[in-house]
Amino acid sequence: MLHLIEIIEDSKIPKYKQIINSVFTAIENGYLKINDKLPSVNELLIEFDISRDTIVRAYDHLKQIGLIESVPGKGYYIKKDDLVLKAKVFLLFNKLSPHKKIIYDAFAKELGDNATVDFFIYENNYRQFKNLIEASKLREYTHYVIICHFEEGGDDLVDFVNDSIPQDKLMILDKKVDHLGSKVACVYQDFEKDIYSALVELNPQLTKYKQLKLLLRNRTYHPLEIKKGFVKFCAEYAYDFKVIEKIENEQIEKNTAYINLSENDLVVLIKKIKSSNYILGNDVGIISYNDTPLKEILLDGITVISTDFEQLGSQAAQLILNKQKVQIENPFYVISRKSL
Repeated sequence: MLHLIEIIEDSKIPKYKQIINSVFTAIENGYLKINDKLPSVNELLIEFDISRDTIVRAYDHLKQIGLIESVPGKGYYIKKDDLVLKAKVFLLFNKLSPHKKIIYDAFAKELGDNATVDFFIYENNYRQFKNLIEASKLREYTHYVIICHFEEGGDDLVDFVNDSIPQDKLMILDKKVDHLGSKVACVYQDFEKDIYSALVELNPQLTKYKQLKLLLRNRTYHPLEIKKGFVKFCAEYAYDFKVIEKIENEQIEKNTAYINLSENDLVVLIKKIKSSNYILGNDVGIISYNDTPLKEILLDGITVISTDFEQLGSQAAQLILNKQKVQIENPFYVISRKSL
């Protein structure tokens, strides 16, 4: 039975959860039946070089949901074999950040024990993205849930995805990919519309500033639609504006509000403002993408604009569980604080 347990080293799913998923899959496929004995803790420990606590945690969860039972001195046995999984998901994110973790946690929570998930990260690297999808063909998945953000490359994304993933198994998260077809499920942000609408909402506070500057590096995974929405707002509301590629080379200017996309750029921006004589929220302003607990207290509060990451993850899981092939725009919101 040892061969039924699969540990994928590249997966970001905790190993205890991979053991649970392996048992789920083996039961559903008929490889494990009532009274079959599972591999012992020691066998798994030696085979996969993982800790005893990891294995015990997995088996304890399977016991709690009534799928297996332990017999003192003998081991663990299948107690129930009528499990029917609704999905086996290949989940592929561009990076693992606090916000991506919120998406994953909400997604996994909503699915519960109705599905198994193999979770991978490609670090905004298009070649790694393709390699992971190619490698996934060695395993059977009912759903491919992917985020498509790359620092470079991706010109053949539509052709590659169409050739590699059946449309009825595909779901796109976060950034909508045009030309993939109407059958592809999608929960997405409208990046151009979202930043435009957010700045319109914040315009009463922005009127104290003469100029707006967007911090957007040339080499970035952030969608260029953000720049389009920013430029559209500035043109329609008659603001002077500039797109800054390197905040490190920027001299802070009075009567300017800065919009940052990355946490690293925010740190540099704050350091530069603190070393100047300008007052944040009066002489200069900050609008930051994506809320964190730290931004709520940093400099008495940083104004943020963000999609609802928890909703994005849970909505994606609901589409899988309900077998829906629809495209849903995710909510976007503004939290106004003292930095503006």
